[in-house]
Amino acid sequence: MFEFINNDDDRGQVGIGTLIVFIAMVLVAAIAAGVLINTAGFLQSQAEATGQESTDLVSERIDVTSTVGIVNSTDGASSGELEEIRVGVAGAAGSNQIDLSSATIQAVGPNGQQNLIFSDSLNVDNSTANGDTEITDVGDIPNGAFAVQNSSGDFVDDSEAVLNDDDRFTVVFNPETEPFGDNDTVVFGESDQSSLDIVSPSGATTSVELRAPDLFNENGEAVRL
Repeated sequence: MFEFINNDDDRGQVGIGTLIVFIAMVLVAAIAAGVLINTAGFLQSQAEATGQESTDLVSERIDVTSTVGIVNSTDGASSGELEEIRVGVAGAAGSNQIDLSSATIQAVGPNGQQNLIFSDSLNVDNSTANGDTEITDVGDIPNGAFAVQNSSGDFVDDSEAVLNDDDRFTVVFNPETEPFGDNDTVVFGESDQSSLDIVSPSGATTSVELRAPDLFNENGEAVRL
């Protein structure tokens, strides 16, 4: 009624086959687990990086507090031109320290478009007779650059141009250089307009529009832009 298998060799072959299948299943499961662990670690790293970038975009944003133009006060100069463009900046609420020397400003003006970078020194060709290359006046700011003044009105170098909770700075532009002027005869002045995108080192962008009044009353006056 019952059939008994007495062949020991057959039993051994069945056992080895089952063991091989089991080992293969374990290997496949181990490989799959390894892939899942690696994928989870990669996704976690990506999520952390994305979260940090998002935080930086909020915590490293630059606020514009004022936009002012100083009318040319040089004797004989036209009162319809500016000798300085000044943009007051501060860190947004809750922001970390922001290095203005690593910021860029994308400017569009009457004379084209220019990406401006921080500068605390003159072009070599414009250095003074004694070799001094530090910026001491807005007219020293070279083409393609902006400078930074502290609350005392002194131009600062790259190590000092750092926004924090206590400091406020003024970003200064030369209205004779592109894209505001043409580096020759045209200077940013009455009725002229320009747009600025101030990009912090983390990539947070603050946009500001500059619009000069249709008429300047007198040389040397400060006008709101």
